Amino acid sequence: MKTEAGNTGGSTVREARADAHGIRKTMERIRVLIVDDHPIFRQGIRGIIEAEPDLDIVGEASDGKQAMALARAVAPDVVLLDVHMPAVDGLEVARNVKLHLPRTGIILLTAYDDEEQLFQAIKVGASAFYLKDVRPDDLLEGIRRTAAGEYLINESVLTRPLVASRVLKQFRDLSMVEKEMEPLFVPLSAREIEVLDYIARGNSNKEIARALKISDQTVKNHITSILRKLAVNDRTQAVVYALKRGWIKMQEL
Repeated sequence: MKTEAGNTGGSTVREARADAHGIRKTMERIRVLIVDDHPIFRQGIRGIIEAEPDLDIVGEASDGKQAMALARAVAPDVVLLDVHMPAVDGLEVARNVKLHLPRTGIILLTAYDDEEQLFQAIKVGASAFYLKDVRPDDLLEGIRRTAAGEYLINESVLTRPLVASRVLKQFRDLSMVEKEMEPLFVPLSAREIEVLDYIARGNSNKEIARALKISDQTVKNHITSILRKLAVNDRTQAVVYALKRGWIKMQEL
């Protein structure tokens, strides 16, 4: 297993690349955990990431149990996670990581184009869902956007009408549950409700910032406040919470 402590040579190389690109050595890097039971695949991903001056590999795991323990130990910004693994599969790992590390972004990788997997990925709070033949540049962009708090899985949903309709139906069903438990007040500000409404429509942080004419950081701050006030782990749970109480309405997909 490779961690930051055993990464001295690689760090020197990345710093040299950072200098070559005019990037400050003190830049904040994105911390990535790789989880896959195939050593050759992990090696390929490692090579792609190590070539990037703003990305650091903080650990590798070959099974689900190891991944959950390592994630808590190193608190990565992003976890690249294989769906199919022995003992504990990637979906269960994702659910566990989001429970204990709600700010960590999950990118699920799979060898099979399966709409059921995509639907389950949405339910566990994954930020992105890619086939393993994804282009390196697309994966790197996905890592950076996930670390920035974007929710790329919407892009996968909108190309799958059956998945989109399933997600919409589940949200609608949830909105009809526990009406008698609806609180007498809404703990969120009007702007936070507005941000949640945009999230429910599938907008990224950048798109929300552009629509509301505020900065990306302000959007992130609103989302952090929403998650704290509602005591939920991720954007999806916040949307479901708001839908159940009628604070926002799900838009037709």
